[in-house]
Amino acid sequence: MRIIVQKFGGTSVANPESREKAVAKIIKAKNEGFSVVVVVSAMGRNGDPYATDTLINLAKSIGAPLDFRDLDLLLSCGEIIAAVVMAQALEKAGYPAIALSGGQAGIVTDQNFGEAKIIGINPENVLKRLGEGKIVVVAGFQGVTASGEITTLGRGGSDTTATALGSALKAELVEIYTDVEGVMAVDPRIIPEAKILRELTYQEICEMANHGAKVVHPRAVAIARDQKVPLKVRSTFTEDIGTLIGDGKPTRVITGIAHQVKIGRVLVKAKNGQLTPEDSVKIFKVLAEAGISVDMNSISPGQVGFVVKQEVLDKVGELLASDDFLVELLPGCAKISLIGIGMQDVLGVMARVVETLHQHDIKLLHTVDSEITISCLVLEEQMEKAIKVLYNEFGL
Repeated sequence: MRIIVQKFGGTSVANPESREKAVAKIIKAKNEGFSVVVVVSAMGRNGDPYATDTLINLAKSIGAPLDFRDLDLLLSCGEIIAAVVMAQALEKAGYPAIALSGGQAGIVTDQNFGEAKIIGINPENVLKRLGEGKIVVVAGFQGVTASGEITTLGRGGSDTTATALGSALKAELVEIYTDVEGVMAVDPRIIPEAKILRELTYQEICEMANHGAKVVHPRAVAIARDQKVPLKVRSTFTEDIGTLIGDGKPTRVITGIAHQVKIGRVLVKAKNGQLTPEDSVKIFKVLAEAGISVDMNSISPGQVGFVVKQEVLDKVGELLASDDFLVELLPGCAKISLIGIGMQDVLGVMARVVETLHQHDIKLLHTVDSEITISCLVLEEQMEKAIKVLYNEFGL
């Protein structure tokens, strides 16, 4: 049995016209000899009747506390509705189909409601339905605990459902259908002429996803990488071939530029002039206990620096305020990350980045780097200019 998994996002199933285009993609795969598993997100976006954010707002409007267990039960309905509607659309087109919830598809998770992790998949029911000649439409974003409680997988959970099912079913390919034609080298809202990257390695797409590129969720990419599941990112609305993700060889020094906004920088100094190792441990331990994630960390005898989401910046200042520390908070920052496996073998990439930003009067607040990533912290008001000049400098 040749199996393909096709995931369709909210905009791809939002209305009859979009669903018609999605159905055409599914039928094409079926007619090419594949047994097809379809994973769907909830229909539409905030404001549409069954979208996830609409359901969240409905729950909030009641004004009474709602625990995470009950919220997951509510939110799972959006994808279940989409699965049933898509199965009906396929039946109408003359192709037998069946809708399954995440639990009915064999997806078992832990009990971390709202951000559950998949701990196993029993594909027996899906394989049985495929063996009957049916197209199986699975509600994404959800699973079930060992005790039968419905859970959701967090934002981007339908991508995770698709790659996890692809792994469990030993699928030839997982296709992520969305409203863009593939993974772009740079956000096309900033660089309209940005090119589609036709091939990416797992490592490159993981780094791009983790640093702000929103085409595929980082957890889904990690599953595909670890299980060696070939991925393709395509548009529901065109015939473009999209971006293929797999075990390729890098051909570029810099593959792409990702970015994140609404970031705050924190600098912590000792009032007596010297931070001890014990001080550094204390700082990060306090933040960890408060559930605050930090990034772009740097530690020196004089200070500790890092960034956090801007929404928790004031809380960080309150947590670290003491007689021992001076805390400087800078809101309104953005993180720009250049990703490319090819930079491992090329000297001087960081020098080019720093020089380019300096030549264009862009203030560089902080940098961190790894083997294949260089991240720069700049003021958010200078972010688009910084991306544009780096895009031109590296010929993307």
